[in-house]
Amino acid sequence: MLGESGAWCMEPPPPPYPQEESSMRRLVPALLSASLMVGCGPTGSESEPSSSSTEHQDAPLTTTDVDVAPECQGLLTFVNTASLSTLDAYLPSDVAQNLVGYRATAPFSTLAQVSAVRGVGPVRLTQIEGGARALGYITSTCAGILDELALSTDDAAALVNLVNTIDSSALYAVLPYAWNGATNLLNLRPFTSAQAISEVTGIGTVSLRNLRNAATQGYALTALIAVINAQEESLWTSRLSQDFDIQDVIDGAHGNGEFKSAQCFGIDPSLFPAGQVWTVRPELATGTEVYNEIKSTVDYADRNEPLPETLYTDGLAELQARTAGRTFKGCFISYGKGPWGGIQVKFYVDTVTGYRILSEQHWSE
Repeated sequence: MLGESGAWCMEPPPPPYPQEESSMRRLVPALLSASLMVGCGPTGSESEPSSSSTEHQDAPLTTTDVDVAPECQGLLTFVNTASLSTLDAYLPSDVAQNLVGYRATAPFSTLAQVSAVRGVGPVRLTQIEGGARALGYITSTCAGILDELALSTDDAAALVNLVNTIDSSALYAVLPYAWNGATNLLNLRPFTSAQAISEVTGIGTVSLRNLRNAATQGYALTALIAVINAQEESLWTSRLSQDFDIQDVIDGAHGNGEFKSAQCFGIDPSLFPAGQVWTVRPELATGTEVYNEIKSTVDYADRNEPLPETLYTDGLAELQARTAGRTFKGCFISYGKGPWGGIQVKFYVDTVTGYRILSEQHWSE
């Protein structure tokens, strides 16, 4: 979760690589080569003091990159449906009014949207959690909100287990831009609660979310992606991401302005940029297609700079497990890069779970 955000993580990107992390980028491949067994800074100040039924899931862990676990969806139901007077009983009147004003335009679908409302920070999120819990919108299956992430009790337990048992080299790969935070976790473990982990210096909103994702979704692929993304840029650069916004990619976030062509499948054509020719194919992508395309990018990176064999094998095995038997929507986008080169961007989003992965491949003749 880069710097505490970064170009290949989940939050709006900061300057590409903070200076204090530059040595880490060179060390991650070496650390992972040696062993892969098995957020950086504070989130900032805020202007405020910081700052009905419960939904359940069939699986015990949150398997997609969301900021509200299924067991905690009642938090959103609370802020979306509770009356102004009810919200006012748990929050300052101006904050309650701001929430009601926001939802009048569109209901909240993420905790990030709630956090973006004027006056809402960590203290207000705690008060929202208290109201939702007191009125039965959430139960004990929702552990609560930590660093703008609503965790289920199962997610919290998995996170604690991960931090207490993960190999050091793998932890640095899971937190590639939170070197200090990862070091502090290693020095302070074992932990007994997710809250204790969230309070460690160097672990912020993005870092905690990366840890949750690794704990609930696996981290071999995350580690493989971290090593590929740490390779030096060249005419044949490869990059991968599991954290991206579809509209941002369509609007050219991974291109260079020299748009050539695009083909999509399962994507709403209204999202396509005006003045560009985007074609639509009727067939969705199969899990086999996604696996083969991403593996091709991994192999491309491996040819440019050999990847650790165990990391390569385990990462691709996790990719295969995530894509097998699934169907995906997505796009292929091509950009020019001078007279003899180009950029190929491909992204895929699982039509059921929302799991996503993107490849960016630069080439030159």
